[in-house]
Amino acid sequence: MLKAALQDAQTRVAAIVDAALLDVDLPVADAMRYAVGGGKGLRGFLVCEGARLHQATAADHVAAAIECLHSYSLIHDDMPCMDDDALRRGLPTVHVKWDEATAVLAGDALQSLAFELIGNAPMDAAPRVDLMTSLAIAAGVRGMVGGQALDIAAETAPSPLTLDEITTLQAGKTGALITWSAMAGPRMAQADTAALQAYGDALGLAFQIADDILDVEGDAATVGKAVGKDQDAGKATFVSLLGLDAAKRRAKVLVDEACDALSPYGNDAETLRDAARYVITRDK
Repeated sequence: MLKAALQDAQTRVAAIVDAALLDVDLPVADAMRYAVGGGKGLRGFLVCEGARLHQATAADHVAAAIECLHSYSLIHDDMPCMDDDALRRGLPTVHVKWDEATAVLAGDALQSLAFELIGNAPMDAAPRVDLMTSLAIAAGVRGMVGGQALDIAAETAPSPLTLDEITTLQAGKTGALITWSAMAGPRMAQADTAALQAYGDALGLAFQIADDILDVEGDAATVGKAVGKDQDAGKATFVSLLGLDAAKRRAKVLVDEACDALSPYGNDAETLRDAARYVITRDK
């Protein structure tokens, strides 16, 4: 059921992105499509599931928007001035397949497209403004970009980050967009967001811990990107601070918290519970 739901969300996202770029015949548009394709599509799936729980329309536009914004962040994160990765999702990164200038522009254009898609979504003005404003905050210096800045600063810090500092960093870098995705459905319906915010917060942290575990236990061929980089760089991670077994236990506790947060939705949220369990059992 989860696999089918993830695939359905990916198909819906691809259709919206393709339609938005249909009249653009430029290499940068090809790079944009390339960047959005091939991932897990978790954030778009969370939007679609949250919308389904709240009988909200326009989920496809909002799901495509968050996948565009997430993909922009990955393009820029992979570039030589940041993480300098040659592989993403098992394929050459955008700056490797094209060039650095095209990668910068593709990322910029995907960020712009994210807000364009929400702006054109068929919904009332109030939820549209709420979604756009909250996404700007989640993606900016109080969210993802702020977390990335903390991560970069940590590379040259005189001492490794503490567990609390790592948690704060990852709540921005990884967690902000995941929580936003979980909350998008009730935002579209102008409903209470508390349950899905708690779910998203726990899910985002569990996702990052799972990434740290994969960096230690995974292999590049399966994960689809370089592994072992954090350890080689001497960066503090949940694994380095907690130990491998304790990190796995912490991730499991967070998944339980995420599932418990969905109790107001009963059995209707079972696919979201499956997604929470999936993030700590995935191999990529």
